[in-house]
Amino acid sequence: MNANTLSPPMVAATKLQGCTNLKLRQLTRRITQHYDAELAQAGLKTTQYSLLSHVLKLGPIRPGDLAQAMKMDASTLTRNLKPLVAAGWVQLAEGVDGRSRLITITEAGREKRQDAQRHWKMAQTRLNRLLGMPRMLALHALIDESLALLAEPMAAENNT
Repeated sequence: MNANTLSPPMVAATKLQGCTNLKLRQLTRRITQHYDAELAQAGLKTTQYSLLSHVLKLGPIRPGDLAQAMKMDASTLTRNLKPLVAAGWVQLAEGVDGRSRLITITEAGREKRQDAQRHWKMAQTRLNRLLGMPRMLALHALIDESLALLAEPMAAENNT
């Protein structure tokens, strides 16, 4: 099958084959490996590049707000920030009061992110070529629709 054409839906298939969670995890692991291999040339992992990008765009930002924006658990954020702080790419500073903190990107972090962005673009371009733009567009649309549908029941559950 040509990578630029979408496969037709299996009309006769009335039963899913396999676990959706497993299939999604397999896909995300493969795609993460693809990006990580390219970003490693800039000395970053995909998660680190994403954090630097979010802090650059949203910062200075409170850790809880960053975790929420990235749809990430606060403890996971703290753990993922440690190497970035140690490398001097982000810093934790006092917030408006003595109890709060703000995450900001440093000049070294801006430079690291800019270098990594070139590698991210290369990974994205290669993935687009491997899977084909029609499939990539369909995948993005399906993901966006699925996230929206899954957010609705969660919002309703939180309001009850």
